[in-house]
Amino acid sequence: MVDLYNVGTYNADMRFKAGYLKELERMLEKVLPHAMLKAKPKLESRIRTLKRDWTIIYDMLSGKDNNGFGWNEHRQMVVAEDAVWNSYISSHKATDQFRHRSFPYYD
Repeated sequence: MVDLYNVGTYNADMRFKAGYLKELERMLEKVLPHAMLKAKPKLESRIRTLKRDWTIIYDMLSGKDNNGFGWNEHRQMVVAEDAVWNSYISSHKATDQFRHRSFPYYD
């Protein structure tokens, strides 16, 4: 994705232009010739999952009324006291997965 962005052909206002998945598929075919990765649904699904997870972490770290959360650069994960986690998870169920899991794609 970074290489595709750096080429610049498919860049448009902080997102990719139509057709970027096919180009990404071609780029992956060069690197992994026998992987048979298809843009739809595999890559599209993975990109959607990464966006969702990134948004969850961003909201925990930068959202309003989210005092107590921090980012551990070494462990690449969100950190907070147990009381902060318990309170936040009670109203945001999807965040529980990041309590003990790193997310190296945030920074």
